[in-house]
Amino acid sequence: MADIDAARLSAALKDRYTRVDVVDRTGSTNADLRKAVEEGAADRTVLLAEEQTAGVGRRARPWSSPKGAGLYLSVALRPSGVPFSALGSLSLVAGLAVRAAAAGVGVDAVLKWPNDVLVDGAKCAGILAEAVAGDDTSIVLGIGLNVLPLGDVPPGPGGLPATSLAEHGATNTDRTDVAEALLTEFDELERRWRLAGGDLTEAGLLGDYRAHCATLGQDVEVQLPDGTSLTGRAADIDAAGQLQVDVADGRRHTVFAGDVVHVRPA
Repeated sequence: MADIDAARLSAALKDRYTRVDVVDRTGSTNADLRKAVEEGAADRTVLLAEEQTAGVGRRARPWSSPKGAGLYLSVALRPSGVPFSALGSLSLVAGLAVRAAAAGVGVDAVLKWPNDVLVDGAKCAGILAEAVAGDDTSIVLGIGLNVLPLGDVPPGPGGLPATSLAEHGATNTDRTDVAEALLTEFDELERRWRLAGGDLTEAGLLGDYRAHCATLGQDVEVQLPDGTSLTGRAADIDAAGQLQVDVADGRRHTVFAGDVVHVRPA
């Protein structure tokens, strides 16, 4: 299993990103880039790691990051034209980029709102967007994508087993190639999102997300941070990336990604 070719990746992406670094091992690429942003790191700075020892997903859940098996990367962004209230939709943009990269190697993936990418009901990727406190709008977006089999990894929250692109017949599992495709796709989609001020409809991305979102049309239980849950039919996604849930009494509830512990089949 070849290491990610940092020189080839950096050369391929030099017109899209300010800086692309690959490290052998770190605790968390998101934590590293959050610190870098606080210290003035430029917009569109990318960090990839061959291995993470303390990789995390949403709500500080652990993300298994064994050496050489996946893409563990983060992108620091300073989207000055996007209001803070619209930053939540960036996770959906990243999901579209991951899905496109999977499709590029022949794997048909679907999106589970708000931040998972699934293949045949198993999780192959997770996304974590974290706003960084400061004078300007700054966000660090983390993506973990399993390219090669992980080995014996326990199921994540909600019982979703882990899977990889290789286990679903990927035509190319060269991680440098997959990283280039993913980051190229993300660059193009993020620029559209940024130009539209974070509005998915204005960016022309909402229809794509709806088309590939397996959550829509399902009866779901949404677990909320206060310990309560909301059960209903996942009816729609709005322009801010929020989930619209129709409940039994006929009302429609809007659920913001940051207010969700977990979304599972009802």
